[in-house]
Amino acid sequence: MVVLNRIYTRTGDAGTTALGTGERRPKYDLRVEAYGTVDETNATIGLARLHTERAHPLVDAMLARIQNDLFDLGADLCTPETGEPPKWEPLRVLDSQVERIEQEIDTLNADLQPLRSFVLPGGSPAAAALHLSRTVCRRAERLMVELAAQPGESVGGPALRYVNRLSDFLFVASRHVNDRGQADVLWVPGKNR
Repeated sequence: MVVLNRIYTRTGDAGTTALGTGERRPKYDLRVEAYGTVDETNATIGLARLHTERAHPLVDAMLARIQNDLFDLGADLCTPETGEPPKWEPLRVLDSQVERIEQEIDTLNADLQPLRSFVLPGGSPAAAALHLSRTVCRRAERLMVELAAQPGESVGGPALRYVNRLSDFLFVASRHVNDRGQADVLWVPGKNR
C-alpha cells in the first residue's frame, strides 16, 4: 500500500533520488530517465483522455487501463533486479498485460482501412493528443532499450514488449478516433517543394 503523507522530503535536494530498492541514484541516471519518461507518457495520455472520455468511450476505457499499467511499468523500472533475493516481491509487468494490449490493438484496427501513406499527427484533438503520447512513448522505449544494454542493468522482457506495443496501440487509437481513419491527415511526399 502506498501512503503519501509528506510531499516534500528534502532527500532529493542534493540531486539524487531513491529507487524502489532504496539505492540512491543521480536524478539524471538512465534508469530514472526511463521511468520518468514513462511518467511523461502517462501524463500525455491523461491529456488525451480529456478528448476521449465522452466521444470515444471504448478507447477511453482502454486508455484508463493503460494509465494504470504505466504505473506498474514505472514500479518495475524503479526496482531493478539486484541478483539478491528480494525482501518483497517487486511489481513486474507481465506478458498478460502485453497480450491484452495486443488484443485491444486488434479490436481498434479491425475497422481501419490499410494505409497507403504515413499519417501526420492531427485530424482531431483526440488524435493529435494520442500522437503526442505515441512520440513520448517511443522516447521511453528508446531509453529502456538503452538501459537494458548497459552493463549491470536489466529491464524485463515483458516491460520492453509492453512499451513497444503501447506506441503501436496509440497509433491505432489515433486513427480510430479520427473517424476510423477517415479524418487522417496523410503525408504527401514532396508536396511543398
